[in-house]
Amino acid sequence: MKEDIKLNLGSGKNHKEGYINVDKYGNPDMQLDLEVFPWPWEDSSVCEIVLNHVLEHLGQDTEIYLSIIKEIYRVCKDQAIVHIVVPHHRHDDFITDPTHVRKITPDGIGMFSKKANNMWIEGGYSNTPLGIYLDVDLEITQVTLIPDSIWFKRLNEKKISEEELAFAARSYNNVIKEFRMVVKVIK
Repeated sequence: MKEDIKLNLGSGKNHKEGYINVDKYGNPDMQLDLEVFPWPWEDSSVCEIVLNHVLEHLGQDTEIYLSIIKEIYRVCKDQAIVHIVVPHHRHDDFITDPTHVRKITPDGIGMFSKKANNMWIEGGYSNTPLGIYLDVDLEITQVTLIPDSIWFKRLNEKKISEEELAFAARSYNNVIKEFRMVVKVIK
């Protein structure tokens, strides 16, 4: 039986033990441009992928971004887990970095769910069923919003409620610092 492959894509200086650390620059285990396809792993060979502050740097061109999603799906086994951490698109961490080329949100990743796509089709919604179009199926199993330190402190001190934080996040910049998502691959 083959050993399970775990990938830390766009590893930078954050090398993870037990993973193949992959980056275009620096000193990773494997130097690879993630915008060049196909990736060197076999179909259904990967059990886990970590993308920690990576996706927002990739796929400025929509076709490249969609190809990245297809490659993630292709190389992952059924039930593989993909960990995605990205800056919130309304936080200065995202806005001020000129290398951030794409907003990544839970709703955007949710567009690659065939279950959601079928619900939209049945309901007559206009959402683009990307999971069906691309023949990929990604289910978000967990989303964690990390508040900026000022808002975290206010929440922790019970100066605001969860509902007030959610309202602020929809209304203002610099409320949520990052999204952390756990995504399951369904084949």
